[in-house]
Amino acid sequence: MKFISYSVGGVDSFGVVVDGGVIDLKARSGAANLKALIADGLEGVAGMIEGAKPDHALADVIYLPVITDPGKIICVGLNYEEHRIETGRAKADHPTIFTRFADTQVGHMQSIIKPGFSDMVDYEGELALVISKGGRFISEADALGHVAGFACYNDATVRDFQRHTTQFTPGKNFPCTGGFGPFLVTPDEVGPLGEQRIQTRLNGQVVQDAHLDQMIFPVTRLIAYTSTWTNLSPGDVIVTGTPGGVGMKRNPPLYMKAGDEIVIEIEKVGKLVNTVSE
Repeated sequence: MKFISYSVGGVDSFGVVVDGGVIDLKARSGAANLKALIADGLEGVAGMIEGAKPDHALADVIYLPVITDPGKIICVGLNYEEHRIETGRAKADHPTIFTRFADTQVGHMQSIIKPGFSDMVDYEGELALVISKGGRFISEADALGHVAGFACYNDATVRDFQRHTTQFTPGKNFPCTGGFGPFLVTPDEVGPLGEQRIQTRLNGQVVQDAHLDQMIFPVTRLIAYTSTWTNLSPGDVIVTGTPGGVGMKRNPPLYMKAGDEIVIEIEKVGKLVNTVSE
């Protein structure tokens, strides 16, 4: 299934994407949002929508971030070898971790906001996963059983603020810089992770191109490692790292500017499109 968080007529809701549009789940499930539905369990959704016709056309909805209010957004850095090499960072035994805030996110077809005082806003195409069943000390063998689904993510970064100190947080948390969507695609539709291509295009130019099996730390390792130091909860988001080709390491550097279109596409997961405004 493909789940969506959206707004129509100023009212936020969520639903399932089907041929012809969206079947609304807010009234049918009684859940407040998609995170709450995930916490309740997605097993009953098929029964809720059996025989139902779409309530909205996709063209009529405003896309919201897939999970609008995650308790945690855990981001992974330097998780593709080409990116590690281009940054000059040493190999590590454990993932590099930083965090995002929920209010930094924007949905599909919405604008990433470039602050007017920075011309160093970079793209980072990534695979995101959403936790279904929480817990601590989750084993790698059990990790995929804790995944509700996958989505595309643009972990757009204000590089000059990221470089103020050794800590990434300021550069990663400007409002409206984390593109997230368009849909949450359940694992059965995505299939085993590995061969799916992840590609970033800036104004139609391919700037990142890799496959998910090139991650240094695979999704199962990221879930297991993260759950050793924090309690994962339904609706938490793990953003799994970006491939090589980021703008700051190009010669000359290639940063996003107002008027640009940035596309993150992952096979079997979706295509996230954002414009850039200032």
